[in-house]
Amino acid sequence: MTRRQRRLALISSALATLGLALGLVLFALRDNIVFFYAPSELAQKRPLEGQRLRIGGLVKQGSLVHEGGNTVRFAVTDTKQEVQVTYTGLLPDLFREGQGVVAEGALSKDKLFHADSVLAKHDERYMPRDVADALKKQGVWRETN
Repeated sequence: MTRRQRRLALISSALATLGLALGLVLFALRDNIVFFYAPSELAQKRPLEGQRLRIGGLVKQGSLVHEGGNTVRFAVTDTKQEVQVTYTGLLPDLFREGQGVVAEGALSKDKLFHADSVLAKHDERYMPRDVADALKKQGVWRETN
């Protein structure tokens, strides 16, 4: 085997090993990747039923309904579209209508978002980055001083 052939074999085996390692990492992470959608984006893109995702926006005024026990239903809106969300569990202390929220869960075939975690903003000026970007894109973001 010539020097050139050995170098070519070494480089090709290194690239194959690197490709295999990258493939294994992506395969392991596939269940942990969660996409963020604003309600308008969710209406346009229509993700697969049962796919894990995050939705964010504002809790619509007058939409919060306690259904018994720890189950609540509310709507998340970006002022153009809204998504109905159901959640069973304890809501964050700062959760209320008109405030920013991010919910993580899955969309069912009846277009109801079943959240398994809900995050609320922690002070007047804070808004999750994804929610703020989505609201800015919709043209409804108001800067606070």
